[in-house]
Amino acid sequence: MISVAIDGPAGAGKSSIAKAVAKELNYIYIDTGALYRAIGLYAVEQAVTTTNREAVAALLSEIDVTLQHIGGHQHVFLNGRDVSERIRKPVVTVAASHVSAHPEVRTFLLSLQRKLAEENNVIMDGRDIGTVILPNADVKIYLTASAKERARRRYKELFDRGEDVHFDTVLKEIEERDYNDSHREIAPLKQADDAVLVDTTEDDLETAIQKVKAVILSKIG
Repeated sequence: MISVAIDGPAGAGKSSIAKAVAKELNYIYIDTGALYRAIGLYAVEQAVTTTNREAVAALLSEIDVTLQHIGGHQHVFLNGRDVSERIRKPVVTVAASHVSAHPEVRTFLLSLQRKLAEENNVIMDGRDIGTVILPNADVKIYLTASAKERARRRYKELFDRGEDVHFDTVLKEIEERDYNDSHREIAPLKQADDAVLVDTTEDDLETAIQKVKAVILSKIG
């Protein structure tokens, strides 16, 4: 089986690009961030402070998270509920960043992620795929873009959904998440030593897709 690890900061386009490349290569796309978002959502729903490690850890025994591919799209199920749309809310984005820093949460999801990679040709994206989850991945890519460009993309996405958002707020959230993800004690966001850097600041989506696809094909021959 071929495994492709795509890491990078929030808003770099990892999900959109990985999903498109996986479709072109007939691989399974796995959005690991969605798993953390599901746990963040559950914590929010239970009114638990997401920065409280012990409180979040205590919830894990109540949580069942699964990924299903329906009609060519990944759906996220939390305790049997399809929460694919709900986990994209801004409040859940912040919660996901918090819970992902807790080692109990990362351990909880580790075996699920590795099992998926062992059984399928996969493109998996996240923050620590190439460094922690799949350290022996066949291809490792670090996908990034400037903070302002990532905020612009995120703002447009939320605005198009009808969300009441302001660009400055989105940019601040992006910068805060960059800091939190790169400074957390467990599995901080960083480029793996053997990862190929792909910067998409100046690229439209299709150009970025083809860049990433070209890197993968060059590595797997």
